Amino acid sequence: MTVRPKDLHEDHVLLCAAAREAGALALDYFNNGVDSWDKESDGSPVSEADLAVDALLRQRLTDSRPDYGWLSEETEDDPARLTRKRVWIVDPIDGTRAFLKNVPEFTVCAALVEDGISIAGVVFNPAKNEFFEATLGGGARLNGEPIAPTDEGDLGKAHYLASRRTLEYQNWPRPASHIKSTWMNSIAYRMVLVAAGRFDAAFSLTGKSDWDIAAADLIVQEAGGCNTTLAGDSFVYNQSEPRHPNVVTCGPALHGPLIELLG
Repeated sequence: MTVRPKDLHEDHVLLCAAAREAGALALDYFNNGVDSWDKESDGSPVSEADLAVDALLRQRLTDSRPDYGWLSEETEDDPARLTRKRVWIVDPIDGTRAFLKNVPEFTVCAALVEDGISIAGVVFNPAKNEFFEATLGGGARLNGEPIAPTDEGDLGKAHYLASRRTLEYQNWPRPASHIKSTWMNSIAYRMVLVAAGRFDAAFSLTGKSDWDIAAADLIVQEAGGCNTTLAGDSFVYNQSEPRHPNVVTCGPALHGPLIELLG
């Protein structure tokens, strides 16, 4: 796949500006309260902030690039996206449960995908002023500074971003009670924290949608990390069914052992 650098730079600038504006809107709701309800489709929570941020991102991005497709958790899917070479993929607030509990571990996620591959991505936690972004072939950054994953390769020593219940069901080299783990609701936030070397690995054994991981996937890879399914496969986005079985994120030294253990 060939991406024209000038086009990608311009799209990345647009994406970053829209994400920052969306993050400011999300933070305003976060600080001042928000109405929420459960979705009829799956019972997951959604709030007026999710919808407002979604609307803002859609206006900013699609008005500027009317020939690009659109896929978002909070917008009814339009099959026309499958005919577009480039598609915006958005999760207006990833980690809605944390957001509603006033826990500062939610993110605004937005990616640009071309022919199924992420070419630009932003994961923004406005409550902590952490702006992760990357472009294909251009590296990954946190607040403008390059990031990289850890070189930890010992499963027993690694610090994981995963639920304790998940760890208890695995055949870890040490008892699960001795494995270091931390839980955060936003999968995208977990992934980029691994990309930045704050944790050694993150994984989820349940299904994830394009909007959950497309932006963070690029950031991890451009930081020098690994991001695959349990089978070791990379992700292809903007398919007719935008769903993936699981996700494993870590540095290169840990990837083989972790895939072997979890698989």
